[in-house]
This record gives sequence, structure tokens and C-alpha cells, in this order.
Amino acid sequence: MTITEQMEFQKNTKTKVDVILDTDAYNEIDDLFAIAYMILSQERMNIKGILAAPFYSPRSLGRIRQNHSPKEGMLQSHRQILELLQVMGREDLFSLVRKGSDHFMKDETLPVYSEAAQTLVEVANAHSAENPLYVIGIAAITDIASALLIEPAIKDKVVIVWLGGDAYKYGRFDDFNAIQDIAAVRTVFESGAPIVQLPCKGVVSEFVASEKEIHQNLFGKNRLCNYLLEVTMDFMRKKEQTHSWVKVLWDVTAVAWLQTEKYMDARQELKPHLGYDRTYSTQNSNGFINYIYHIHCDELMDDLWRRLEKAT
Repeated sequence: MTITEQMEFQKNTKTKVDVILDTDAYNEIDDLFAIAYMILSQERMNIKGILAAPFYSPRSLGRIRQNHSPKEGMLQSHRQILELLQVMGREDLFSLVRKGSDHFMKDETLPVYSEAAQTLVEVANAHSAENPLYVIGIAAITDIASALLIEPAIKDKVVIVWLGGDAYKYGRFDDFNAIQDIAAVRTVFESGAPIVQLPCKGVVSEFVASEKEIHQNLFGKNRLCNYLLEVTMDFMRKKEQTHSWVKVLWDVTAVAWLQTEKYMDARQELKPHLGYDRTYSTQNSNGFINYIYHIHCDELMDDLWRRLEKAT
């Protein structure tokens, strides 16, 4: 699917598409908002899989959610996905949840075999360039890169929507999703698969909600809203140790790209090479990328709260 075709797809909001989400759901709380937003958008998205991605968060990083290995992070995320589905009363989706990679890629030639990668290959092979599978990555993209190495032909049957990297104006990237597995990012960017990139710092970092806004829009609305509020308040109080904070709801934006063009602005950019030194380079670029450069935060936030409030 070309970038022009991707933009036309966004304009035709009546089109329903098949989607797989790859998420490190236990890493931060915004993954939970993204999963819920996707499930509550089934007039647009036909969910084909929810994959538990690895993440590594040792004590030395000083993060709130900690573990001892990427495998432990993946298992934490797997449990978190199931817990959220149970809260939403969507146990029917349990069968679509898969465990992902138990380690990051050692280089750009060796895939990490997992339930998630195999499922991605199988589901993608049932699609085509004219009817692609949309793969949303809101974590280290080890699972996605591995699937592309296992079955390179799926590059013509998928569109990868990735939250990762930072705005190109910085010339480098330092975000958690990218630096966890740079080999995986390089593999995906060199695969030839069409990519929609939502950069973190400088673009998606603007999509923030305050403590007051989150409380007002979630408190007492329904079981899901109360759960998200409780988890968010607990996480942010540990992180900020104050009652006055704002939270970037990063991952919601990647799901929202499939909703409609009105939530973000995009342009065609040369596809960059991502270096192990965390720099971008467009020298000898092998194509173009659909680059998101602005989020219409108020409109998207309103849609998020509206959908969450209507959850049963």
C-alpha cells in the first residue's frame, strides 16, 4: 500500500480493517488506554490479535514497573492484557492474545520465534496488498521484525503503524520503544513494508492529559473507567509523588491513526536509516515513509473520553 493509498484509506472512515496490536501492556498505563480504545472502535477495526511484547526495565533505569529480563516483561504484559479484557467483559478475546518474544534480537538476521511472531505471519498471509493487515506496534518491535524475517513476503501484505523514534528535527532518537531493540527497528525499516511512524518526542509527546482531566472523565463512569482511573492514579503517584501531574497517553495515538485523518497530520518523508548510535540518516534511503508530524490533541482526547464513557 502506497502512502497515497494510506491517506485515502483514512478519508474513507466507513472501511473496516483487520488489525493486530503488539503491546508491552505492563510497561506504562497508556497501553491500557490504547487497548481499550481499539476494542471500543470495532466499527472501524476487526481485531485479529493482541500480542504481548517484551520490555526490559531493570532497577537501574529507575522506572516504576520493573523486571529482570525482556521475557519477564513480556509475561507481565500478557497477564496485564488478560486482566484488562476481563475488566471489560471481553473474555471472548482471550483466544486472540499471544505471548511474544522472550528476548530481543541479537542481530538483523536472526528472528525470535514466538507465538506472537507465528500468529502475525499466519494472519498476514491471509491478506494482500489490496487488503492489508494493519499491525500497530506500541512497544519494542521484536515480534514484528521477527515475523518479517520468518516470512519476508508478508511485507507486501501489511501496513506497520509504529509509535517510536523521535521527531526527525532532532536528528536522533532516545525513546524506550526504539532503543530497547534497535536491531528490530532497523529490520522493519529495511524490510520494504509500508510504515506509518508516529514519533515520540516532538510529536506524540504533546498528547497529554492532566490529573484533573483524567479524574473528571473517568471517575464513576463505568467499571472500565474506574479501573483505568485506579491504575493511572497509582502509577502516577509513584512516579511523580504529587497530586499535580500530566500524563502523555502515547499509545492511543497509534490506534487513532486508523480512525480518521482528522486526528493527525502526515507528510511523506524519506525513510531514514536508524543507527545503533541512535541517529537518523537518509543517505541511500530505500523509499518513503508516512510520517506523522502533528496530533490534533483536543479532538482525539474528546473521542477517547467519549468511547471510554460508553463502555458497558
